[in-house]
Amino acid sequence: MNVTDFKKHLKGLDELIFETPAGLVPAHFHVTEIGLHIKQYVDCGGQMRSEKKASMQLWVADDLDHRLSSEKLIGIVESSELLFGIELLELEVEYQGQTIERYGLQFENGVFKLLSLKTDCLAPDRCGIPLKTADKKKVNLTELTQSSCCTPGGGCC
Repeated sequence: MNVTDFKKHLKGLDELIFETPAGLVPAHFHVTEIGLHIKQYVDCGGQMRSEKKASMQLWVADDLDHRLSSEKLIGIVESSELLFGIELLELEVEYQGQTIERYGLQFENGVFKLLSLKTDCLAPDRCGIPLKTADKKKVNLTELTQSSCCTPGGGCC
């Protein structure tokens, strides 16, 4: 979800509810920051890449009476847009788990769902990663013959 869509979903909400894959974020959470992440890197195939994303950090303190309104959060988001111009950027959410965890975001039935992110090879054609499981031919192990398997010292590995 991008920042503009996030703001649209915030409008008119009576209660802010965020849910991680492990359960609900306590209602007394704080938004500690909204920022801009710029990442420049070289992938495993040697290609230079760059990406920009907006990030929002949720934090839970001992302040059980704290409740952030949707209007207040819209104001925080709009302040960040003035600084970074991030309205069309994808928004990721940081939340404290075993470490600072990063999530994608989806809105469903009045709840902001934090979606697990996955790593992946960006250049499988250049770095020798085999095809994804869905693209592989399925073979029963009983159909394999001795000649189709590697043997010790056979030089296939």
